[in-house]
Amino acid sequence: MMNGHRKSDIPKVPAKSPNKADKTVAEGMKGRGMAKGNLRQQTTSRTQCRQNVQHALERIRQAAKRDKRLRFTALLHHVYNMDTLRYAFWNLKRDASAGIDGETWRHYEERMEENLQNLSFRLKKGGYRAKPVRRVFIPKDDGRQRPLGVTALEDKIVQRAVVEVLNAIYETDFLGFSYGFRPERSQHDALDALYVGLLTQKVNWVLSVDICKFFDTISHEWLIKFIEHRIADKRIVRLIKKWLNAGVLDNGNLQFSKEGTPQGGSASPFLANVYLYYVFDLWSHQWRQTQTRGNIVIVRWADDIVVGFQRKTDAETFKQALAQRFQKFDLELNEEKTRLIEFGAYAIGNSKKRGQKKPKTFDFLGFTHICGKKRSNGMFTVVRKTKRKKLRAKLKQVKFELRKRMHDPVPDVGQWLTSVIEGHNRYYGVPMNGDALNTFRFQIAKHWHRVLNRRSQKPSVTWKRMQRYIDHWLPPAKIHHPYPLRRFGVIT
Repeated sequence: MMNGHRKSDIPKVPAKSPNKADKTVAEGMKGRGMAKGNLRQQTTSRTQCRQNVQHALERIRQAAKRDKRLRFTALLHHVYNMDTLRYAFWNLKRDASAGIDGETWRHYEERMEENLQNLSFRLKKGGYRAKPVRRVFIPKDDGRQRPLGVTALEDKIVQRAVVEVLNAIYETDFLGFSYGFRPERSQHDALDALYVGLLTQKVNWVLSVDICKFFDTISHEWLIKFIEHRIADKRIVRLIKKWLNAGVLDNGNLQFSKEGTPQGGSASPFLANVYLYYVFDLWSHQWRQTQTRGNIVIVRWADDIVVGFQRKTDAETFKQALAQRFQKFDLELNEEKTRLIEFGAYAIGNSKKRGQKKPKTFDFLGFTHICGKKRSNGMFTVVRKTKRKKLRAKLKQVKFELRKRMHDPVPDVGQWLTSVIEGHNRYYGVPMNGDALNTFRFQIAKHWHRVLNRRSQKPSVTWKRMQRYIDHWLPPAKIHHPYPLRRFGVIT
């Protein structure tokens, strides 16, 4: 399964990150429940698949944990194992768009066992071929278009299976301040870790890092080198190369590139984490141990990075060194969006001395982080508000959808709006963000009222009648997440 061959050029992996937030510190995660509409027998099979897969990978996990430089030579048989393929299939999105092959999840499910047996055979014999990714574009908050890749269904299954196997190795390596697209780690784990770090550590300056077109500029050459630090199974490496070299189908034109991983595939987030683990995580961890004179707090969600500093000189030196580090690995800092601001307990007083009304703010994972004071004692606290661009973009999307549903029955539209607001509240329902939640609900009510009155030539829905619809269908603002310090205290 594995050997003890070592490479002298492998970066030294730290045993533990100073602000590591593993499962004992971060928010506890609940297991995935039974999917609605699935048979009990089907759900039991899924649960059994997961147990079998985790049991088979436990030896790999333990070996990776014991020796941080161990290279694994025989992993492919875990990928084409039927339990692994079934588990990967059940964890795909049911209603996702089809790739260039036109295959959908529900059609594949009709003959799932036969299809997976065939896929397993092709993987085992080397007959599996990756298909090009179909490119689509979705609008961004700033009006630009974000490219996404729609991967063929069988490619998604194989990618998900490979990631499941490789996670057993890399989850023992990845550092605690990395949260994005990792098992049992959510966006609110990252938000809570950042909140606690800003509030409890000596942080006076915050560097918000933005990487120019990160997923489009990942070097294939460097990525394969990083993978080979741990993976000596050439068949696994060959699979990854197939996905990187499969090409992108854009408006009928097949394009190939030696850089970038299309967003949308199951493997893309994992490969991005591996890339930044070697390029950023190990380097920044070593830098703060050897180069800094004050405290440093680091939180990373994929390519969204926030670093807190006690001293401004450390922050400026770090930013300059980071730009040089990224350049070495074909990445580039976005100078317009990478911002160093004063933030912390003294920022409010210092801003007033400079004649400024308020300290500057920064955005992270959909929230604007603001220097504030507690009402009870006037002490410093971190206020998190829904990012204004995110709020506007979501309202614009709901407004457009309401127009499409203009002539649908009120109960149907009401049920849909209920799910929209509940989903919004579950993510943005953090302490001290109630005003933004109420604004979202009120604006949706206004759009709905306007649409209802446009269904006929004369307005027929009075605001009094509309208020009954609002009370019945639009859930009130609700704080779903406790204060991070309280949650961390309970868990630890």
